[in-house]
Amino acid sequence: MKNIYKVLIAFIGVFAVSCNADAVDERPILDAVSTPEITAPTTGQNYVLDVEKAAQEVAKFKWSAAEYSTSVAVKYTLLIDKKGGDFTKAVTLQTTTNSITEVSVLTRELNQVAIDLGGTPEVAAQYDVKITANVSGGVVQVSKGLISITVTPYVGKVPYDFVEWYLVGDATVAGWDNNKGNQILFRSATNSDEYTFTGFFKKGAFKTIRNLGSWIPMFGYGSETAMAYRGTDADADPPTFNIPADGYYKFTMDVEKKTYTLAPYAAGATAPTYSTVGIIGSATSKGWDASTPMVKSTFNAHVWTLGVTSLNDGEIKFRANDAWDVSWGGKTPFSGVSTGDNTPVSKSKYVIYFNDLDGSYLMIPNQ
Repeated sequence: MKNIYKVLIAFIGVFAVSCNADAVDERPILDAVSTPEITAPTTGQNYVLDVEKAAQEVAKFKWSAAEYSTSVAVKYTLLIDKKGGDFTKAVTLQTTTNSITEVSVLTRELNQVAIDLGGTPEVAAQYDVKITANVSGGVVQVSKGLISITVTPYVGKVPYDFVEWYLVGDATVAGWDNNKGNQILFRSATNSDEYTFTGFFKKGAFKTIRNLGSWIPMFGYGSETAMAYRGTDADADPPTFNIPADGYYKFTMDVEKKTYTLAPYAAGATAPTYSTVGIIGSATSKGWDASTPMVKSTFNAHVWTLGVTSLNDGEIKFRANDAWDVSWGGKTPFSGVSTGDNTPVSKSKYVIYFNDLDGSYLMIPNQ
């Protein structure tokens, strides 16, 4: 009886394999019929990119539709490579699907791919562009022709591998609104996990958040030295840090160790205030001849900000009252405290923060 079962099982297995093989044989064969080709822009176009138009369309690429022997979903990929390259290290400009056979490319997108391919800012170089079509499971078609374009990029993205943290709570300028001009924390120049703010707090409470408009991730009070962390919406809302009375305090936290200090800052009450604070230096449009004014906080007379501002390769300092009697500068880009040096700057647009109580500064590339 066992042998009969074994023969029956073997027969069923052979029959199933045979049926599957027949099904595979009956599937329609997919063949490439017509290869897509770029129809616009024409070869030889010259693009001199302008940082002031970074968010604007600089070019529209169009191509003929790929055709296959049966109706399938098609993915198009617009590729760019150095002039004469073999496209093994090409960079993707845009992708589309199905019947979409044109894309708009922004100035900043074309600028970044040019730099990624080795382009030098403010130096013209040639690049080749192709279009490919792909369907699920393979059958890739690559355009037989290509177009060549010339691109002169501007200085692209400045490497910036840091995150920001902000104060929220009724002891702070934004109250409990998590996206209303929240006070940013200044980051240490030597420890990217350490953040601090020295300044005025109202009697009340606060927490810290990383992303404006979101309550996660968040730090709150854990103990006299430890912070409680909230990483997801499902996590418990941590207790607040509490400020017993209006006044000046220094708050410092380490997001890696999850530790903090919070103590009164006695010097705040008698610290001098300034009518103006501005940036000056070779990186600014005015050079060393005149300051670019910053905006003083109405909540804290020692906190200053400067909205999106274009800076060149060079150096800056912060100075008070358009004079050299009082000035600040640090040795490190992006963040630090005043050491009396000139702060190094790489060409980009920045949002800038400064605290004249302790000389802390923060410069965030806005690209």
